[in-house]
Amino acid sequence: MSRPRTIPEPCPAPLNGALAAVIDASGDVVVWTGGAAALLGRPASEVTGRPARALLGRRRYPRTGEPLGGAAGGRVLALRHHDGHDVDVWVRLLPLSGSDGVLALGLGMDTLEEWRDAVAPARTLFAQDAWQVAVHDPDLRVRRASPALTWTDPQPGADPDPMRAMTWPEGAGTAADLLREVVETGRVVVGASGVLHNRRPGSPDQVFSMTALPLHDLAGRIDGVLSSLVDVTDRYQSIRRLDLLYRASGSINDSLDVRRTAQHLVDILVPALGDLAAVEIAESALHGGEPSRRVEGLQGDFRRIATKHEHGPWPAGQIRAGELLPPIPDQPGFRHLERGEVLISDDRRQYMAFLGDAPEAGRMVPDDLRASIGAALVARGLVLGYVQVYRTRRQHSFDGQDAKLLKEIAARAALGIDNARRYTREHRTAVMLQNSLLPPASASTAATETAGVYLPAQGDASVGGDWFDVIPLSSLRTALVVGDVIGHGLRASATMARLRTAVQTLADLDLGPDEVLARLDDLVQRMAGEAENPDTVGASCLYAVYDPVSRRCLVASAGHPAPVVVGPDGTTTLVRLVPGPTLGVGGMPFEVTEIELQPGSVLALHSDSLVELARGGSGGSGAPGASQAEAPAPGGDGSDADGANDGDGAHGAGAAEYALAARLGAACLPGRPLEEAGRDVIEAVRSARHRVDDDITLLLARTRAVPAESIATWEFPPNPAAVSGAREAVRAQLEAWGLEFQAFSTELVVSELVTNAIRYADGPVGLRLVRDRVLVCEVTDSSNSQPRLRHARTTDEGGRGLFLVAQVTSRWGSRYGASGKTIWTEQALDPEQALDPE
Repeated sequence: MSRPRTIPEPCPAPLNGALAAVIDASGDVVVWTGGAAALLGRPASEVTGRPARALLGRRRYPRTGEPLGGAAGGRVLALRHHDGHDVDVWVRLLPLSGSDGVLALGLGMDTLEEWRDAVAPARTLFAQDAWQVAVHDPDLRVRRASPALTWTDPQPGADPDPMRAMTWPEGAGTAADLLREVVETGRVVVGASGVLHNRRPGSPDQVFSMTALPLHDLAGRIDGVLSSLVDVTDRYQSIRRLDLLYRASGSINDSLDVRRTAQHLVDILVPALGDLAAVEIAESALHGGEPSRRVEGLQGDFRRIATKHEHGPWPAGQIRAGELLPPIPDQPGFRHLERGEVLISDDRRQYMAFLGDAPEAGRMVPDDLRASIGAALVARGLVLGYVQVYRTRRQHSFDGQDAKLLKEIAARAALGIDNARRYTREHRTAVMLQNSLLPPASASTAATETAGVYLPAQGDASVGGDWFDVIPLSSLRTALVVGDVIGHGLRASATMARLRTAVQTLADLDLGPDEVLARLDDLVQRMAGEAENPDTVGASCLYAVYDPVSRRCLVASAGHPAPVVVGPDGTTTLVRLVPGPTLGVGGMPFEVTEIELQPGSVLALHSDSLVELARGGSGGSGAPGASQAEAPAPGGDGSDADGANDGDGAHGAGAAEYALAARLGAACLPGRPLEEAGRDVIEAVRSARHRVDDDITLLLARTRAVPAESIATWEFPPNPAAVSGAREAVRAQLEAWGLEFQAFSTELVVSELVTNAIRYADGPVGLRLVRDRVLVCEVTDSSNSQPRLRHARTTDEGGRGLFLVAQVTSRWGSRYGASGKTIWTEQALDPEQALDPE
């Protein structure tokens, strides 16, 4: 580090404050110089010819212990000044050749102390050998140096001048270049770091801290430079190791993926510790399993998953990332590794001996290996794998400090890998549970052809609680369900399973979409009351029921995004609906939206994470969305899709939802398999993202319609005589459809159901037959009473009608409408599957 140039004050002349006098054999002063006159204020006329003793003051210094007493043959005397005060003067007497007289030389104490402070530090610096100090001429030749400057011990062919051999990491050339800059500019350099590359094999480089400052002559001109070198190799290595450990702690454990954690580990070790590094992990740990606590040789159950080479690609012939290690017999050295010890080897032959000189081990050891260090990755007593660091171009070996550093880094990396292994196991379990709870990917009913696509969260995110379902209902109708549970992990999957079971149960009761969501809302509130953290329990849900006879679809939403309709001609429309609150909020009703769908239309139900991906947002919260963009309700052909910005559709997620709708329209082409279309949509949306931070669910349903010729409808007055007319109408219709084998059973069903409707309800009775995959018979009346099946006793006159209906049909039930109820039955169309009324 350089500092601005400073020019010191000129140095005092060496003779300033000096005294000189000549004393003859009788003790009289015969010569008195001007310096002496100035020091004591006495002119020569006052002193010469008089005894020298007359100059002594009142103080007397003892012969021992006086300040600077006896130094260099002199002593300190108190001499009387002309004004009467004493002046301390260091005096030395020198005999005059050929005479009995003496020459008295003296220095005033102020001058003496000034020169003492200036000379003593220099004498001390150049006498010590704790660090290197040198004085250089302007041409950088050494004028004077401390004994420690012999530290270089140059090798043959090496530059003997350390200032030229020492390089500067900052790119400032050599130390000599820096000293030359000090001479030329006068700038002071403090604490600059330089590296001296040691050419002795096996010896590490040395790091020095250099301070350099210019030297000035008496006139203030630069006539040299003072340099000081302090060996800070140990301190530098300690700081470097501490920094490496800090960076390792911050980067190794930032992932819950075993392979990424291993790659972070080798990225830290190379080039900081060696030229090459590799990490091997037990196969079981890669898949979340439990590795062994002991390793008795390598029997093909360890895989190299991360490598790094400082000087280029991984060496040819060496085991690459992704390959299994060759089988290695068990060796005693493995026990040391299992105990967490670090093994150091100085050459390739020693390393091969550790591996038992197995021929297959040659691919594990670089050909130009000079030194190696390795440690086992042990966490919670489990041997997860190994980490190896090699030096090929560096000359020096690994030392004990390197072993301590690798041991600490390996211990932290092992915990990170073990956490990633545990997460992998939990993630796989959650995905397996999630997939087992979802229905088949594709299904076909009389109302729809469906395909569901579920993509679990990737990266470090855990599995969420997204689900979809396709539930066949009475009278050929189908319920389509998509939901998203708050949170991630096994708890979310378990909550999803409870909600899916509840939806299926409620669907079997033939409740309307709004009532299904209301019952689910009550269930989620009870679940929240039972939970330890009620705020973490909640879900969104979209429930739709499609009727292929009327071609109408009823949709209700509890905080879930609106579905998309792709018409047979490829036009897309977002369904305009009013979403209710998410499940668990309570206190708010759910509105039902009714839309008409053309045959061949695709109804797309999706999770909010798919919209987030289309928007490019984070989408990783796992919480169901509370609102969604609205769009005009589709007409028969979806021609209102251009009204995307009408009303609320211009706010929030409108752009993303319509972008998603456009992708759906491009993928869901007529005749294209829906499962393939769904995968293409998800892949297209997530192509700009490296990973998905939340589950993605997409349910596509291509609608079907029952043709008019397969539907027969009648209405009869509330008159018992109408029963025979109903039987005749049904018999004739079945003969027209070629279903004579079901005539007797169907007449029995119609007779019983119409009779009960006339007996217990007011108003006309509706009768409808629908022929599709099954034969559906429906009787509608204005009564809200629930029919019950019971076993009549032998003495009862009635109560056997519904029992007979249940015997001759494959399924039966009842559902409520806006007014009144409908009792329905299903019968097989195949004569071989028809139930025998006998």
